Amino acid sequence: MTNESGEIDVTHVRNLDVTANPAALGLTAFGMTTVLLNLSNAGYFALGSMVLAMGMFYGGLGQIIAGIMEWKKSNTFGMTAFLSFGIFWETLVALLILPKLGLADAASSNALAAYFVMWGIFTLVMFIGSLKANRALQVVLGLLTILFFLLAIGEITGNANVVTIAGYEGILTGFAAIYAGLAQVLNEMYKKTVAPLG
Repeated sequence: MTNESGEIDVTHVRNLDVTANPAALGLTAFGMTTVLLNLSNAGYFALGSMVLAMGMFYGGLGQIIAGIMEWKKSNTFGMTAFLSFGIFWETLVALLILPKLGLADAASSNALAAYFVMWGIFTLVMFIGSLKANRALQVVLGLLTILFFLLAIGEITGNANVVTIAGYEGILTGFAAIYAGLAQVLNEMYKKTVAPLG
């Protein structure tokens, strides 16, 4: 299409995004890893290689991939959330294995409390941002904010009951994220709302 001057009119050209929705991957990676870690916090099994492997690869690498895909889709919120929480899992695993390998001293309870408080503050701000998104995401980030502060309190006080409560709250957080991720998969596959996101 040309205009009167003979130039090509590009005002009607649209760039259609045909890439997949990375939020489904990011939310399920986060959710499944969070459930498994918090089953350990709740006392169902010891923290071992299964949780560490999930943290490194699905919770960590999976969310990093989702974050890069969100960057490609020009979604600053999704990019920041998934890259940050993916790297959270990588740092958490590093905090646990570096001392075992003799590469660093174990973090003190005060240091871990500061770590969880910083992640809690970050997540609170992301929760505020999610108020412009669907209810499912708001629930995930609201519960996650509470989880980080409970973990910080558990580290500061050394109270095992607080850590157990955090474990159950974390299991709920993880299942909320799994729901939010898989709902998007099902809704896309069926081309209708099978699982509401609110």
